[in-house]
Amino acid sequence: MAVTIRDVARESGVHVSTVSRTFSAPHLVNAETRTRVLAVAEGLGYRPNRAARALTTGRTHNLGLIVADIANPFFPPLIKAAQAQARERDYHVFVADTDEDPLLEQELIETLCKQVDGVLLCSPRLSNRVIERLRAQVPFVVVNRRLKGLTTVLMDVGQGARAAVEHVAGLGHRRVALLSGPASSWTSEEMQAAATLAAGEYGVDLSVLGPNEPTEHGGLAAAGAVAASGATAVLCYNDLVALGLIEGLRERGLRIPEDVSVIGVDDSLPGRLTRPKLTTITMPTAAAGRMAVDLLLAAVNAGDAGTPTLARLETHLVVRESTAAPARH
Repeated sequence: MAVTIRDVARESGVHVSTVSRTFSAPHLVNAETRTRVLAVAEGLGYRPNRAARALTTGRTHNLGLIVADIANPFFPPLIKAAQAQARERDYHVFVADTDEDPLLEQELIETLCKQVDGVLLCSPRLSNRVIERLRAQVPFVVVNRRLKGLTTVLMDVGQGARAAVEHVAGLGHRRVALLSGPASSWTSEEMQAAATLAAGEYGVDLSVLGPNEPTEHGGLAAAGAVAASGATAVLCYNDLVALGLIEGLRERGLRIPEDVSVIGVDDSLPGRLTRPKLTTITMPTAAAGRMAVDLLLAAVNAGDAGTPTLARLETHLVVRESTAAPARH
């Protein structure tokens, strides 16, 4: 016969409701009791019936996580951290990739809303108007996009962009280019605003080139415009764009960093393995993933009636080998 929740309660010496909370809200159960109940459940081979629980509680114990491009090294650490944080709360995460397509993003949200208790939107490309309409269906938390009335987790890329401009100005660069990202990117807007202010403060001539695809191809395609601009230092939308730009500049006979210094954003593994190693702005993606899950579950438990939260995580510049004083300095 199948093992029931009552069997686990009897063997554990606790009430049935305690066993239920151990699986549905483990953070509400004493650690020692939780460990004992889980050990008994494992020994008896008990597995909670999620479908039955959903009918009883109205909760699926599933979350949706929608990202702009799962192949971008920026997203996997965030996904892994969000999944781990959700598992600790007895939630599963459905991950969906929009491939930078707003229409696909909308379709995925509308589909997931019927199957999950809440949705995490990471770097969404949808318009504010569409997001406002969709949020009525299920609680949302947005990562790296500021929207009025929505709980948001922001990685302060503007802080990093300012540090990047200060760094190259200190090295003696006076002509700097910014390779922006997609036109609908909050990150790109923040970088441009912060870099423009810092350029004025440090006496740097800043040219903004873009929008660009947030990929190696985007950086490679922008290499001609960068070479023509006369910039001796370039701040790129992300590490992938930076790596593509480096390849494109090398094809034009330019050396990195002797002729052109290059800075990325994300501090991804490819940037640490390339030669020269990439100077970059760190993005606390794992911390953002954990925080976003906690905030989303708080919204789910509050019935999305709580006050929207704005959480901002710091970034900083990591100086490696792809930046140096200009050759003619």
